[in-house]
Amino acid sequence: MFKRIINFKPVYRKHKLKSNWQLIVKTSTKHFLLAFAIFLLLESKAQKQPNILLILSDDAGYADFGFQGSTDMKTPRLDKLASEGIVFQQAYVTAAVCGPSRAGLLTGMYQQRFGFEENNVPGYMDNAICMNDDDMGLPTNLLTMGDYLKALGYNTGYFGKWHMGNADRFHPTKRGFDVFHGFRGGARSYYDFCSENPN
Repeated sequence: MFKRIINFKPVYRKHKLKSNWQLIVKTSTKHFLLAFAIFLLLESKAQKQPNILLILSDDAGYADFGFQGSTDMKTPRLDKLASEGIVFQQAYVTAAVCGPSRAGLLTGMYQQRFGFEENNVPGYMDNAICMNDDDMGLPTNLLTMGDYLKALGYNTGYFGKWHMGNADRFHPTKRGFDVFHGFRGGARSYYDFCSENPN
């Protein structure tokens, strides 16, 4: 049957049609129904892409979540996500500090390969390697998981702490993410900004 669909040849009937218009309508209807049937067949067989939600939590201990056994921290929504999704039991970051480990996760590369080995913290880092805040960021020639997922047809978003560069050229929406809600720097207060809490 499939061979016949691919090698479709018009079938001429012996009875006469009243007009050429009837022939066009009948032929068009047949082709439409055939095309629609093929579309439904292919659509039903096509594998749907799964939704991906990746959560990275900075400075959290292994047992700081309910699904990891915490009784101090109540995390019912994360516990529900963990029960319905995948929890990496032995996942390790590639750096001991947040910025470089995030750079490694976003690119899928060891961050030492592209020079993002430390958080850029003036006063704590060696002045010879400490950069101006606007100059430090994830190199723009590298692709991120956002770039790769968009190439596969996904809509992408990044929410929360970016810490991959403050300058506009490093902005998440220029690095493979369609939407960004969060803050670009490495830290901020959980409390509202006001005169008593400027950061």
